[in-house]
Amino acid sequence: MRRHFRLALALLVLSPMTQAQTTFVYIGTQAAAPEMGIAVASFDSSTGVLSEPKLMMKTPDPAFMALHPSGAHLYVCNTGTPGGVSAFAVQRTNGSLTLLNHQVAEGRGPSHIALDRTGGFVLDANYGGGFVEVFRREADGRLGERTALFRHSGSSIHPERQTKAYAHWFGVDPSNRFALAIDLGTDRIAIYRFDASSGALTPHDPPHANVKAGSGPRHLAWHPNGRLAYVIQELTNEIIVFGWDSAKGTLSELQTVPTLPAAFSGTNTAAEIAVHPNGKYLYASNRGHDSIASYAIDAHTGRLKVLAHISSLGKTPRYFAFDPTGRWMIVSNQDSGDVAVFEVDGTSGELRAQGSRKLGKPMGIVFLR
Repeated sequence: MRRHFRLALALLVLSPMTQAQTTFVYIGTQAAAPEMGIAVASFDSSTGVLSEPKLMMKTPDPAFMALHPSGAHLYVCNTGTPGGVSAFAVQRTNGSLTLLNHQVAEGRGPSHIALDRTGGFVLDANYGGGFVEVFRREADGRLGERTALFRHSGSSIHPERQTKAYAHWFGVDPSNRFALAIDLGTDRIAIYRFDASSGALTPHDPPHANVKAGSGPRHLAWHPNGRLAYVIQELTNEIIVFGWDSAKGTLSELQTVPTLPAAFSGTNTAAEIAVHPNGKYLYASNRGHDSIASYAIDAHTGRLKVLAHISSLGKTPRYFAFDPTGRWMIVSNQDSGDVAVFEVDGTSGELRAQGSRKLGKPMGIVFLR
């Protein structure tokens, strides 16, 4: 009887459900060489414990990262000069990475990278060069031929940050029929028709949506319902709520809310934005106020209601990401050199700080799913 009990207990410990509680998380670090590259840590979703991040792969100036839906390949922005995008094979058993190839970008490298809904194409926004491009993804995960390239032009009213185009985010809409590019320098959201069979882009009609001059739009987050888009404004520290018509490919502005508390008077630039997987809450990071702002999303209108501002437990929270369960959030505090873990209450939207780990100049974060 005892032998059978011990065997059953061992099977329980090794069951897939138990194994699924621990995953790997990749964190880009732009610390000085030789520590620059991609660090990996294990994360226990049952307890919220993050292991000490260890440098896994050296790569220059890693920033935003995207994982293929299969979990087999990781794509990384290299933001330096010359910059570009890199493809890595992922070993799921131990989290190790193997460089597959690298595509060099013109000028300063890209700031955002994403895959289309089929996983067949890789899209990136080049901040310094002011252009967007699409690469075919080969069967082995390599970055193949470039299927589209568009260079933005124009400027806006900020005398230093908006003297030319600065493409900051580029990704497809939920229908995979359109690709949207957020351009901080021109205060525009460019809209392209996207061909999911060829990877081609065609400027849509209308070709863009404008935001208020001087806003500096940075990143976009889609609501799970596919009908709402939330765009964070880096320079004015605001979030614009848009309705999205996937049949017409048009945005309609619904609401603008601040990312900062009314009493704050210091210097700040808004950074990351994401909708919780349950569609009930939205979060945004503030660099300067050094906080994560939380909002409730109205189930009928998509409008936002401010819930709270909580310390990011460090300085300059640049990126953050939810773990596969949606129960946890990890924030990269770029200038204090640490990554912080928060528990996310899916019922109230509240964030509860759990602790942090040191890592030099942390950047993009991706969980292995």
